[in-house]
Amino acid sequence: QVQLVESGGGLVQPGGSLRLSCAVSGFTLKDWDIGWFRQAPGKEREGISCISSRDGRIYYAGSVKGRFTISRDNAKNTVYLQMNSLKPEDTAVYYCAADPKVSGTCRGYEYDHWGQGTQVTVSS
Repeated sequence: QVQLVESGGGLVQPGGSLRLSCAVSGFTLKDWDIGWFRQAPGKEREGISCISSRDGRIYYAGSVKGRFTISRDNAKNTVYLQMNSLKPEDTAVYYCAADPKVSGTCRGYEYDHWGQGTQVTVSS
């Protein structure tokens, strides 16, 4: 079955860095759209960064552009989210999601397969 497992979350001070990992199984990573999303309590789920399986184009939300970097290692079936210059407003549960039919968008409702999430807390 398709599985996605996030790891790497934790507590970090503002300005710090953290790298999240998403280990996938049950599908070939390069053939599916993959993305990172986050949701803070009481707020709408937000697409952070997504990679299109069609052409490899990468989307970044304006709130994280220049600070976060998405990457994938197809051989290791793992997707990463490098987060630098973290801010308190980055505090959220971060989810990895994948779907074979998404056409390069970064809208959460279009993704059918999700990980369990990993908590990121940025606080001084």
